Amino acid sequence: MTALGIDPPQIGTERLVMALPNGRILGEVMPLLRRIGIVPEPAFNDPQSRQLRFATADPRLDLIRVRSFDVATFVAFGAAQLGVAGNDVLMEFDYSEIYAPLDLDVGHCRMAVAVPADWAQSEDPRSWSHLRIATKYPEITRRHFAERGVQAECIKLNGAIELAPLLGVCRHIVDLVQTGATLKANGLVELERIADISSRLIVNRPALKTRPEEIGQWIERFRAAVGDRGRQRAEAAQG
Repeated sequence: MTALGIDPPQIGTERLVMALPNGRILGEVMPLLRRIGIVPEPAFNDPQSRQLRFATADPRLDLIRVRSFDVATFVAFGAAQLGVAGNDVLMEFDYSEIYAPLDLDVGHCRMAVAVPADWAQSEDPRSWSHLRIATKYPEITRRHFAERGVQAECIKLNGAIELAPLLGVCRHIVDLVQTGATLKANGLVELERIADISSRLIVNRPALKTRPEEIGQWIERFRAAVGDRGRQRAEAAQG
């Protein structure tokens, strides 16, 4: 039993599993989880811990913490019944097994096309017919440009996308932009917005059918918490 009085997760139990993304989104979503009573065991916050699955104060729910792209995979294949994923991930993989009932109003950024600043003045998107683009999101990128009749040759990178134009791999990139500081630091400018991004509560569809009451309760708790937070923000802005 942990310091929270939580029994450690047991393999083969019927506990629900929620997949959470590492990084910035995790920090933004944790206050919302605490609001609805999801308090993980101490090892969850221990940077030295090698543990991958964590009990919570609710004996019906465990947490796993994985890469943002892997959240959707774990949920789609039923290893986790619930998760938090950006709609960038959902747009890229388009898993039919995933249901996204709620925008959690966290993780806000945008997906955009960017180019070196010295090219921006001469770029005319109307003249594009074929582009070579470095991106973490080849499917979204191809679909976006195909709708305009532009052939996108995508170079798949998993990080440091901004290096591609600097090292002559290509001129264009498609990546997530929050403040634009990383683009500016690497001599790039945003040329075109593809989509606004935020994080969603996601659910495994088969699990929702077999465990509708349990999962439905979690969806409604999240929905109520997001609504309460929105009202508090509106009241604070008016005050």
